[in-house]
Amino acid sequence: MSVTKTAIAPAAAPVRWVLASLSLSMLLSSLGTSSANVALPALADAFGASFQAVQWVVLAYLLAITTLIVSVGRLGDIVGRRRLLLAGIALFTAASVLCGLTPSLALLIAARAVQGIGAAIMMALTMAFVGEAVAKEKTGSAMGLLGTMSAIGTALGPSLGGALIAGPGWRTIFLVNVPLGLLALALAHRYLPADRSLKGRERPRFDLAGTLLLALSLGAYALAMTAGRGSFGVLNVALLLAAAIGLGLFLLVETKVGSPLIRLAMFRDPTLSLGISTNALVSTVMMATLVVGPFYLSRGLGLDAAMVGLVMSVGPVISALGGVVAGRIVDRLGARSVVSVGLVAMVAGSISLAVLPGLAGVAGYIAAIALLTPGYQLFQAANNTAVMAEVAADGRGVVSGLLNLSRNLGLVTGASVMGAIFAAAVAASDIAKAAPEAVAWGMQVTFAVAGLLTAIALLIAAGSRALGKRALRRGEASA
Repeated sequence: MSVTKTAIAPAAAPVRWVLASLSLSMLLSSLGTSSANVALPALADAFGASFQAVQWVVLAYLLAITTLIVSVGRLGDIVGRRRLLLAGIALFTAASVLCGLTPSLALLIAARAVQGIGAAIMMALTMAFVGEAVAKEKTGSAMGLLGTMSAIGTALGPSLGGALIAGPGWRTIFLVNVPLGLLALALAHRYLPADRSLKGRERPRFDLAGTLLLALSLGAYALAMTAGRGSFGVLNVALLLAAAIGLGLFLLVETKVGSPLIRLAMFRDPTLSLGISTNALVSTVMMATLVVGPFYLSRGLGLDAAMVGLVMSVGPVISALGGVVAGRIVDRLGARSVVSVGLVAMVAGSISLAVLPGLAGVAGYIAAIALLTPGYQLFQAANNTAVMAEVAADGRGVVSGLLNLSRNLGLVTGASVMGAIFAAAVAASDIAKAAPEAVAWGMQVTFAVAGLLTAIALLIAAGSRALGKRALRRGEASA
């Protein structure tokens, strides 16, 4: 008995420390997004700049992540994930120092773009490392832990940022990342598994042309969705057209090069292609709660700013508490089954958001969020586990990047499209002055659409499960 314990202990401890380093990397990248939003008024005052100008402090970070997350995932597959993740954490930490010490807004925006590159590396490679560091039967728990850390970063950012701005000042919202970044770097350097040796094998080439085309296409799409604050004009249409042309050229290049950024044949796997599609749809729906929720709570229910903030914190708190539990449920019941369970809960939660607040006010809103959010946690943990489970070791970085990209694109699209649906339903020139009844109607229409989107995601997931079972039967028959 004692011999067995001696054999197991050394192997178990490093896994915990690997997960600690990955969790801290995920926390930092999420914190970098949410904490900067609350600083925009202080930055406008500090630099004497317009709100449109300081918005680029947030946009530069998000654009860097969105445009590069797939490319850095692929780069990790080629040069080594440990080596690149260490570089990403170091880059994020150094850029945080520059953000906190910058004398000008232009330099701050540039530093935020560099910080976003580091965050893209951290986000893309943390999930990829799970397949190497965690036993297959524990993958769901690990994915749930990463989801929890992402939620904690999102929830903690506004409150921590507000406290730091009110105290030491806005520069500390960036400088606080430095000790955390150094700790993450030390843990990762000490405990992450070594990169696989390529000795005797030819190192794949990096697809520079594909990388540039994909980055330009994604950047154009993200700008199209964010420029104009939800109202589409000539610039938005031109950017969407540029994104479509760039995507077409990217697909053409990927069929020609010997070592493509994304092997298009991988999308023949229904688990991957449908998992990415549902991830984008679900993220679009979740963004609606962040865009529409504050307007409804303040204008539709008449809550003051403090109460709006308190009610809006319910979702992130549930996410932070439920991520690990969701992961354990995935390990116990299986990823494919839990994907469907999570989506059913999300359909019910979306419909509840359209109905319950009108019947029960704040209590109804909280009840609906308490149904929608755990469904999202279950879906995320199960979907990430299902997609990553069958990926070959040399493709985990790019697939992890694709999963994160689909989530980011869903969030960007949700902010624009769901916000536009809400504004159209309210039918007021200024939503801030709209009647409570109009805002309530806009809420109902928006989440009726959200329910439809989650129902479509559920149908896609059911189709993926059916295709998976059919492929399994064929494999058994041929064997």
